[in-house]
Amino acid sequence: MRTLYPRLLAASLLVACGAHAATNTPPPTPKRMVSETLAGVPVNDPYRWLENPDATDVKQWIDAQNTYTEATIGKAPLGKELSARIRELAITSTTRSSPTLAGGTLFYFENTPPQPQPVLVAKAWPDGPVRTLVDLNKGDGNTAITEYWPSPSGRYLAYGTAEGGSELTTIHVLDTTTGKALPDELPWAGGGTTPQALAWDADEKGVTYARFDAPTKDKPLREFDAYLAHHVLGQPPSKDTVVFGKGYSDVAEYVLHDGNGGKSTALLANEGDGGPAEVFLRNGNGAFRKLLGHDADVRSASWVGNRLFVVTFAGAPRGKVVAFDTDGKRSDVLPEGEGAIQRVTALGDGFLVVRSAGPDWWADQYDGKSAFVRRVPLPATGIVIGGVAAEKGQAKALITYAGWTVPPHWAEYDGNTGALKTVFEVKPAADYSKVRVTRVEGTSKDGTKIPVTVIAMDGTTPNGKRPTILYGYGGFDIPTTPNFIGPNLAWIERGGVLAYANIRGGNEYGEAWHEQGQKTRKQNVFDDFYAASQALIDTKWTDTRHLGILGGSNGGLLMGASLVQHPEQYRAVVAMVGIYDVPRHETAFANGPYNRSEYGSVKDPAIARAMLAYSPLHNVKPNTRYPAVLFTTGANDPRVAPWQSRKFAAAVQDASTSGYPVLLLTRMNAGHGIGAPFSQRVGNAALSMTFFATELGLGE
Repeated sequence: MRTLYPRLLAASLLVACGAHAATNTPPPTPKRMVSETLAGVPVNDPYRWLENPDATDVKQWIDAQNTYTEATIGKAPLGKELSARIRELAITSTTRSSPTLAGGTLFYFENTPPQPQPVLVAKAWPDGPVRTLVDLNKGDGNTAITEYWPSPSGRYLAYGTAEGGSELTTIHVLDTTTGKALPDELPWAGGGTTPQALAWDADEKGVTYARFDAPTKDKPLREFDAYLAHHVLGQPPSKDTVVFGKGYSDVAEYVLHDGNGGKSTALLANEGDGGPAEVFLRNGNGAFRKLLGHDADVRSASWVGNRLFVVTFAGAPRGKVVAFDTDGKRSDVLPEGEGAIQRVTALGDGFLVVRSAGPDWWADQYDGKSAFVRRVPLPATGIVIGGVAAEKGQAKALITYAGWTVPPHWAEYDGNTGALKTVFEVKPAADYSKVRVTRVEGTSKDGTKIPVTVIAMDGTTPNGKRPTILYGYGGFDIPTTPNFIGPNLAWIERGGVLAYANIRGGNEYGEAWHEQGQKTRKQNVFDDFYAASQALIDTKWTDTRHLGILGGSNGGLLMGASLVQHPEQYRAVVAMVGIYDVPRHETAFANGPYNRSEYGSVKDPAIARAMLAYSPLHNVKPNTRYPAVLFTTGANDPRVAPWQSRKFAAAVQDASTSGYPVLLLTRMNAGHGIGAPFSQRVGNAALSMTFFATELGLGE
């Protein structure tokens, strides 16, 4: 269920909204009670009938809810103005992302707004001409490139595609020297929570990749039980051979790292999402042999020279680095230090370590003997470090970074001299120099300090009633990072305030910070977020009449729990593709079992009782003044069942006595938000901002 910021809906919605007559009350939802007992606790579910998307009455209910939502949003006085400004701010200069170096060639994504999807390009590094390799922008823009993998020499490129937000991946291969596609197409190559994974053979005649079994007439597709198969270029996928994973785990997730020019391959194997990986290694096409088990608490690995560097959190809450030779011999590289290790990358005969502490990120350089060389001279605060591209033995690396007010930059770092040279930067569509970033701190229920970043225009001072949007996520080891605010300038230039909370469940301070927001300790996440919101009130930035909250996916669960636990604290909520019936997520949806490592299993009575205590659907109280709520979901979502939003929206609509709108929008040609085209990304921001502007009184 990992996702950092899910998408919302097509920009055209806000134009079409006015075609419907607004009503003051949402469509009625019949109750058809289903009763059961869970961990000895009686559970009533009057909305289980909404789980069936193929039922005629459910389809009619979805249509009615969409009409009601469109009509309500369509009345918003700032809707067209905000939509136009957000689109204007989103049309920046060309952007670049996800750089990878292979055989002296730099591969990356390039996008020129309002182009629907990024294109995949290549250039001889550093000064060669840019060549377009893959462009999927014909048609409706709903086919996306999901990932790519250059061969060791850079001659070949494998890449995945998926359609309509489904994330179900097909891998293609092309010859980068000619630009021509090879006949190889590998379907069923991951999707949803099961990530794509691929590693090239050293001779570049084949690949090892993650896949599902192909469906048959008698056996439908199961988007789990993934395994690793070997494919020989030019052969049909039916001849691919299994090399690992049959029987490993029904919720297996794999990450492959090829090293030594493809002569060695490292495998990180997870049982589910959000938990630690087991580490395996093979040489050539031999068998994978285990190096570390789950007890090593491994989260990432990379090749540095001819050794595999592994980041382990066992006995080191902020992470330490160990290394393995290709024969499996282990050695210690770097003990736990300042900041949580986010990743390690080769540089010359040494390496770079990217670290974080709350919202602060930095990179440290070490030599081949693990001696500290220097801190990379990036901005000291307010940025996040993205990808680091480097090739074996080279002393220069390409570092990508961005910040709250800093658009994406690429910088060439010279490990010999310490020089940092900007080689690319996005030119934004507006001036961000007058945006001011400050911090406040909340205190959670157990005394834990929670940093909150506050963003406003210069001259916007705390007056106790600023329209404020607070964002949070809090799960799956994913940090909340200082990403460029981009189109959100439309909010703060009108006097609004943005705030971002670094709550537990992420890994901003290391693995202990993550673990304190898992399973039976999930309530810590909700307590942290409440503390963050209270800090905004205590420091006079806002009050409960002007405070809105925003989150998606696991952050959607956060929104649901926040609005039922503290309905008086918030005036408006936008909850995207969230989990709200937590106990049924595992048992009634294919993706649910992947999340046992994060939420625990409902089959454990202690876990089940903890889930019922915080599950948003099970804690809706009748006749309660709930805040205004906008729920969004995608009909093709492979990560969180769309019925989660349907059931919870119906429950809150029935229970709320505040008179504030409780809206649900279902996007019929979208999923969890991965790979959404430009128009959807613009519409995402426009919809939520229009809703917040109306409910929080922006500009009044």
